Amino acid sequence: MLNIVLFGPPGAGKGTQSERLIEKFKLIHLSTGDIFRANLKNETSLGELARTYMDKGQLVPDEVTIEMLKAEVLKHSSPIGFIFDGFPRTNAQAIALDDLLASLDTEISIMLALEVEEEELKKRLLARAEQSGRADDADPAIIQHRIAVYNKDTAPVKTYYQGQNKFTSIQGIGNIDEITQRIFNALENIQA
Repeated sequence: MLNIVLFGPPGAGKGTQSERLIEKFKLIHLSTGDIFRANLKNETSLGELARTYMDKGQLVPDEVTIEMLKAEVLKHSSPIGFIFDGFPRTNAQAIALDDLLASLDTEISIMLALEVEEEELKKRLLARAEQSGRADDADPAIIQHRIAVYNKDTAPVKTYYQGQNKFTSIQGIGNIDEITQRIFNALENIQA
């Protein structure tokens, strides 16, 4: 099973690259952002709880995130693999994900970390707000806060996967096809 953690700050291109990975490898895309939005739209109790954090640009507590993700993983029987997009965001979540996958007799194959400079992230998020109408992408103060939270709380998860020799840095600047090719090259190296 090919299980990928697609990692990077808000606006790094995780959603775009996930689409290409899904197409090529037939993986199931699990985006915590999408899972949160579905729970919010359906007004689930977990969704309402998550909303109180997301509206402030804060991370949703691990217990809530893990329960939502677990429910999504268990919906699929005999998957080829998963792309975890936006998860894990903390070392505690990485450990919980390892435990969940171990219970399914599999593990993370690789963490692909999209590396993009902060000013480029801000430009991308503001452009995405115009296209998608996402309120969390339209406010420069919230964008700055989300990047700061990522740098403080989420970026250290790289070390967790480096310790397992599963971390691969991907230059996230360039045209979309170039970035995709860098990702495919990294995946060929682990599958060889």
